[in-house]
Amino acid sequence: MSDRTLAALDGVTRTYSGVAVLDEVSLSVGTGVTAVIGPNGSGKSTLLGVLSGAVEPTAGTVRYPEGGPRSGSEKRVGYLPQRVPFRDGFTARETLGFYAALAGGDPDAALAAVGLSDAAGKRVADLSGGMRRLLGIAQARLGDPDVVVLDEPTSGLDPEMRERAFRAAARAGDDAAVVVSSHDLDLVDAHADAVVVLRRGRVAAAGRRERLLDERGVDDVAALYRAVAAGTDGASSPAGGGAEEGGESGGADAESVHVTGVSDR
Repeated sequence: MSDRTLAALDGVTRTYSGVAVLDEVSLSVGTGVTAVIGPNGSGKSTLLGVLSGAVEPTAGTVRYPEGGPRSGSEKRVGYLPQRVPFRDGFTARETLGFYAALAGGDPDAALAAVGLSDAAGKRVADLSGGMRRLLGIAQARLGDPDVVVLDEPTSGLDPEMRERAFRAAARAGDDAAVVVSSHDLDLVDAHADAVVVLRRGRVAAAGRRERLLDERGVDDVAALYRAVAAGTDGASSPAGGGAEEGGESGGADAESVHVTGVSDR
């Protein structure tokens, strides 16, 4: 994992109907796999949307120091939202061909990279849920982006396909920053270089996975989640840290807000 920062959020707040879903979030992301974890409604999808450029922050800034859509670089951010509007009548190859015309890249190579070469001629309607998620990961990786943002790429999949999808996502982190949200903490433990724990719209902990485990005195990410996201360790920390710099922001005393239609963001 490199110390090179490929994306950074500075004091990002995002509100919906006056409710802060993200509250002054600051973090930086470098090469490798950064996993974003936290309870439902903690702001994971909104954070990834802001990082990808799909969601505009209400306040704060998003920077791509060495790549991305606002840096002047030809490279881009690849983004896989939770719900991908692929057309059912297109084949897998035709689907990637459409996106490759916009972002660049070889559709057949992208399919091979996620293990879908044999399904290239299948219509999207005939693909399993897991194969659709793999197709989405392939789409996000087209054009060799510096930053790949994947929102719950393993959601709703069986254990074998979850492992396959997470491995495919992690492979893009060899020379890019891959930011993935996930509830599969065993897969985060196996593949993530860094972890960001969100709680009530704030960063409760962020840094290299091994360092966070050592600091909390826990053995795995599941125990880290219980300690930090559930607020059981009672730790307080300074604001403004990042996934690369190892700081933390927010805390267990952050106010809890639940709003129907907003808290699932």
